[in-house]
Amino acid sequence: MEHNELFQTEGNIVLRDVRESDLALFFEQQLDPEANHMAAFTAKDPTDRDAFMKHWHKILADETTYNQTILAHGQVAGHIASYKSDAFDGPEVTYWIGKSYWGQGIATRALSLFLKLQKVRPIYGRAAKDNPGSLRVLAKCGFNPIGEDRGFANARNEEIEELLLKLD
Repeated sequence: MEHNELFQTEGNIVLRDVRESDLALFFEQQLDPEANHMAAFTAKDPTDRDAFMKHWHKILADETTYNQTILAHGQVAGHIASYKSDAFDGPEVTYWIGKSYWGQGIATRALSLFLKLQKVRPIYGRAAKDNPGSLRVLAKCGFNPIGEDRGFANARNEEIEELLLKLD
């Protein structure tokens, strides 16, 4: 997929290709217990750095994924990606915002920008039904609910309900 290395929007949000040096920050961001609870569908052991790095290297080597680092005011705030989903007939979007960046509109601006770069439609999203922040971000970016599902959430060690969304 062709894209620019840097693409900046108003509000000091920049999306750029993921760099090896970003991975250590991503690892630290995903260690937060509250963030894991909200994301729900996380690694079995978020403290396993080797598994984390192995997973990310696999993702970065997969040519069907489109991965971007989210910079806010020049700092790594998180990451956003789309990937080929077995559950849907189009790509699925996923993102992670470090907890210290929550509540600042960064996820919404980053997803809006990402959707300008990733023009394939339809594109899908999903979030735990009890994750109002992520559901609000998806709705603000034009995603509409298309169904519900249940899945095992490692971060909660139980099966939970999730909302499935689509952007045409």
